[in-house]
Amino acid sequence: MYHVASRCSLTSLTSLTSLIRPPFSFRHMQQPMQHANLHRECSGDSPRSKRVKSLGEDAGDNDRAGDRETAGSVQRTMTATSASASARPGRRPEAPPPQLLSVAPMMDYTDVHYRQLARLMSRNTWLYTEMVVDQTILHNPDHDRFLAFPPEQHPISCQLGGSNPETLAKAARIVARYGYDEINLNCGCPSDRVAGAGCFGAAMMLTPELVAACCKAMEDAVAEGPIENGNGANGANGANVANRANGASASSCRPPEITVKCRIGVDDEDSYDAMHRFVSVVSENSGVRHFIIHARKCLLNGLSPHQNRTVPPLRYEWLLALKRDFPHLKFSLNGGVLTLDEAVASMEADPRGARNDSVAPTNDNDDENLRDIYGVMIGRAAYNQPWHVLSAADTDVFGAETNPARNRKEVLYAYASYADAQIGSQCVKPDGHKVPSLRVVTKPILGMFSNEPRGKKWRAAIDRELRVCETLTEVLDKTLGVLPEDVLMREPQAGAVVREGSAWGRLVPSLGRTLPAVGSGDAAGTVPGAGNADG
Repeated sequence: MYHVASRCSLTSLTSLTSLIRPPFSFRHMQQPMQHANLHRECSGDSPRSKRVKSLGEDAGDNDRAGDRETAGSVQRTMTATSASASARPGRRPEAPPPQLLSVAPMMDYTDVHYRQLARLMSRNTWLYTEMVVDQTILHNPDHDRFLAFPPEQHPISCQLGGSNPETLAKAARIVARYGYDEINLNCGCPSDRVAGAGCFGAAMMLTPELVAACCKAMEDAVAEGPIENGNGANGANGANVANRANGASASSCRPPEITVKCRIGVDDEDSYDAMHRFVSVVSENSGVRHFIIHARKCLLNGLSPHQNRTVPPLRYEWLLALKRDFPHLKFSLNGGVLTLDEAVASMEADPRGARNDSVAPTNDNDDENLRDIYGVMIGRAAYNQPWHVLSAADTDVFGAETNPARNRKEVLYAYASYADAQIGSQCVKPDGHKVPSLRVVTKPILGMFSNEPRGKKWRAAIDRELRVCETLTEVLDKTLGVLPEDVLMREPQAGAVVREGSAWGRLVPSLGRTLPAVGSGDAAGTVPGAGNADG
């Protein structure tokens, strides 16, 4: 069982105050977020533990005030503690959990508002930013617009896009001073917004030596500490002052880990030999030890980004082959896993029988390498159905005793307390338009009742109220009555039953086949496979 740094009591909505903190405002970010204490890898026995008895029983006879009133209590607590919390912007937790489950970086989706909603449902799931291009950071002095985040969003990774070691290094130094736990290099996005015009993303897999150089440059840059002279309002002087104010010295601050997210092949470079060489070159010439792999190849020409998430066959067995060939590295799976149950099943599956007998097994004495699949990354399913994917993640994946939220009604009002403080926090335009707008901060919650009774009517009601309401709290007050009470108050559901016909359910039996090996001639596009959409 993995023991997390903190667990919360769920006797009332006020238990979520530790996840929300004071109202986060970009205008309040006078100093960039900072480094904090050393990371410590959590240890344990299993990626999954038995769930505790229902949270309703745990609550016992405790007084449960109405959610609307307790949300107001949350807001008052947040306001009262704003001064003390703002003194520690972006401070990293001392013991972030291992990256067993993460939400994929998705352009136009995983913004700071969605991440805040996700964190209310899971303390331990790793969250990724949208991809930020290195040139954007270097040429736009308003770094907070792209990089600022509330401290409760740890553990968090910033994904960078770029192909120039020098510019990526400069951007990484700026990112590092915000206190991110990880910086991830995008080598997997097939969008023409990335791979075509910018010559990065998935196209980077064609030049593994360049990927290694980029990762090495970023490692060296973040190891040097915060930059001494920054641009705009977020110069390094502010970061250094903040570090000293919190008692952090250079020796007590650990730089973010550099990781790579990639595919298993690009265009005609789709053999296992090519994938093996990519991992070998990158890991041997940089400090990268964790690869998040979307188990599909991609076509830079001929398929849309959506088709590249659905048409190429899934090849999960390639991750097991990579783990066999690189037992000292960590490989996380992305692609085709749409539910929390499937994520749990993928980490619990025992593929030892699929190993090549001629290859020595993984060193079972190394806790970090006990699992062939180190972790699972879920994409659009975590955005389109956040409650179903994330609400039981802490207990089912990370082994925590409880989950942060009892039901969706509590989550929505807690998120509304955050969202209402964000409306207009960046600016108010001359015509009165607020940035961010009420509609923008409302967008992340629209999937909270996906595939639930009257969920579509609730979304329609929200659309109507957005035209007249001023706050998200007001919108919720006027629309939640559309939903059945049992749906609103339903607790996180346990269980690890893989969907019949799912990609993982169909492919798990195939893992008993002989795994690909260097020189086998196996290619990513030669075996028909499932095409479940994913991020």
